[in-house]
Amino acid sequence: MEMKYLVIGAGGTGGCIGAYMTEAGKDVTLIARGAHLEAMQADGLRMETTKKGNYTVKPVKACDMEHYGENPDVVFVCVKGYSLEDTVPFIRRVAKPDTVVIPILNIYGTGGHLQKELPGLLVTDGCIYIAAEIRKPGYLWQKGDIFRVVYGVRCPREYRPVLADIKRDLDDSGIEGILSENIQRDALQKFSYVSPAAACGQYYGVNAGKMQKPGEIRDLFAALVGEIDTLANAMGLHFEVDVVSTNLKILDDLAPEASTSMQRDVEKGKMSEMDGLIFEVVCMGERYGVELPMYKKVAAELKRRGFGV
Repeated sequence: MEMKYLVIGAGGTGGCIGAYMTEAGKDVTLIARGAHLEAMQADGLRMETTKKGNYTVKPVKACDMEHYGENPDVVFVCVKGYSLEDTVPFIRRVAKPDTVVIPILNIYGTGGHLQKELPGLLVTDGCIYIAAEIRKPGYLWQKGDIFRVVYGVRCPREYRPVLADIKRDLDDSGIEGILSENIQRDALQKFSYVSPAAACGQYYGVNAGKMQKPGEIRDLFAALVGEIDTLANAMGLHFEVDVVSTNLKILDDLAPEASTSMQRDVEKGKMSEMDGLIFEVVCMGERYGVELPMYKKVAAELKRRGFGV
């Protein structure tokens, strides 16, 4: 039976999921708003990619929360961390008892938090590997070849066969679906890149190119990754790779002009995920009794600049 997918958020993450799955013939609806929604409804979703070239996915099913009237089998939550709470009443309204919710956010621990808000549903944890952003309304730019969605249950007894069906649909769509057996570890490993990249980039005011060159900036990035590794060990989540060298390789494979979405939001004067990506790490260190001197240094400087609570 064909499953019905709902993707909340049509930015670089959700928009690409929606575009790839729609192109593969899956039943997908994107939730968006404003000019971006209007452009998709009128002209489809225009994609500029280094992997598949430039093309337009048309038509795409897209609407706002108010006008969505279906009952999805699977919900991908692809909003920024500060917008997560806004999705809860909407999900409660449209979900069926067996709907699966897969949050794919930059902030670690989102699935457990959302599960408390949606106790009657199965909420997994998840993360995504992709470099993409909105260029202009209705137009997405995907940089690089990596497109991987990692998801899974926090407790083995919560497993359902439908999770394997979701992987099949992702794979059919040209998205590498990974059904993780240890999603808390795997999501923290993804966080071990995006958090240090955001923290280092914001601290020095630089893009990836500056962090790719040997020296003080690159050393800070590596030190921050190392502190997440120490934190992971204290949490009982032991990475199966050398996470510092792994993340340096990810960094070095980026285009020099690449930056994190948090940095771009700060540059535009918008709300950002700084609290969850940087300040929350310091709090986690305190909870687990781990010293994180570099994170404390970055957090103190950013607070001095007027960021954070």
